[in-house]
Amino acid sequence: MTDHNDHNSLGNPFDHRQSLIHGRHCDCHDCRHDAAASIASDSAKRDALPASSDDMMDRVVESALVRGMFGHSDMHRRQFMKLVGGGTVAAALASLFPMDAIKAAVKEDLGPLEKTELDVGFIPITCATPIIMAHPMGFYERYGLDVNVIKTAGWALIRDNSLNDTFDAAHMLSPMPLAMSLGAGSSRRSFITPAIENINGQAIVLHLDHQDKRDPQQWKGFTFGVPFEYSMHNFLLRYYVAEHGLDPDQDIQIRVIPPPEMVANLRAGNIDGFLSPDPFNQRAVYERIGFIHLLTQEIWDGHPCCAFATSATFARENPNTYGALLRAIIDATQYSSDPANRSEIAEAIAPTNYLNQPVNVIEQVLTGRFADGLGEVRDVPDRIDFDPFPWHSMAVWILTQMKRWGYIDGDVDYQQVARDVFLASEAGDVMRELGYDAPEETSRNYQIMGKTFDYTDPEAYLDSFDIRRS
Repeated sequence: MTDHNDHNSLGNPFDHRQSLIHGRHCDCHDCRHDAAASIASDSAKRDALPASSDDMMDRVVESALVRGMFGHSDMHRRQFMKLVGGGTVAAALASLFPMDAIKAAVKEDLGPLEKTELDVGFIPITCATPIIMAHPMGFYERYGLDVNVIKTAGWALIRDNSLNDTFDAAHMLSPMPLAMSLGAGSSRRSFITPAIENINGQAIVLHLDHQDKRDPQQWKGFTFGVPFEYSMHNFLLRYYVAEHGLDPDQDIQIRVIPPPEMVANLRAGNIDGFLSPDPFNQRAVYERIGFIHLLTQEIWDGHPCCAFATSATFARENPNTYGALLRAIIDATQYSSDPANRSEIAEAIAPTNYLNQPVNVIEQVLTGRFADGLGEVRDVPDRIDFDPFPWHSMAVWILTQMKRWGYIDGDVDYQQVARDVFLASEAGDVMRELGYDAPEETSRNYQIMGKTFDYTDPEAYLDSFDIRRS
């Protein structure tokens, strides 16, 4: 399953008839209306996408200024343009700002981009929110990039298309760049994670038939789905059941199932539950098939899940493009972190070419007000959050679990691998450059199910577990 997504986000920001959010192939009501209006309008031809890279950068500056005026609310922009007139607003902006000088400065500051057209793969889950919403909401274009976000069926395809350079960059599970850099589960090639996409945002879901089995010790013989072996979902599920005395390789079965297939497998009785990314946890509740047993933040509050990653080769050979792409991702991640923006984002990423989910299902995930499938409506504002900083200590913990369960063997230089793959210092520099707060340190200890993880002594932490393969 591969969808190539056209977009409207470089449309004329002064035209109230043009949405700058959804793609040209979006099938929502507003976009169908816009498409019809565009066909009927002679001005649509005059307002086509910029033809050259210079024209694109000029449009980027105009769009950024207009979006900023309206707090990135496309609805408010369109209402105002319709009321006042786009020409009037354009003239007013030109009188207030030295537009030509601003456009020239932006082009000079960014440096020449080695590539402007990029392919970025993603899995249709809410963890990918910043990577996805940066497309319809114009964050890539702000930095002069024409990004084609490609919906992909599973993580093995994301990995393989990244290894063979079909994708310039990709949405990955945070353990994947570590595994790929070590040659675990694939050929060995250096990948980097300059930004985490989301923290928290997962859940353990059980079939409604198991409402009387809330104690994990009752799960012997159960079969669970996880999206990939090299995933936080796999490692958190293993950690959780092991802390309750179950051996995840002997007492339960764990199957790899692509996220979009989780609910169907639960409905069919192929699995008893899953630890999956959203929106599929909430979709199981929506379809009255399962209930939310536990949010993963209750295992480790603030745990990483998905990441933005690319090969070290791409970053080295395309430094200006890589820098522009990273800035777009960090900008979009910070925008996603504001709860006030979540409802707007839910609408932007719901269409078929992105998540292909009901808006209210996505909203329940992003806003944290959700039905749990047990008759309760819960309010957990940080059910999912977005923080781009890739802590080295996150990588060290992941490596301990990869070794614990036999995914990597032998001696591991935890700190060096963490520094090579999770680019915390680089992310911090970009965050501060863009005006965001960033930690000065790159590692910290965590409390995971009441147990302290000391990142300075990973082998002692690993040795503290009774249930393990190594």
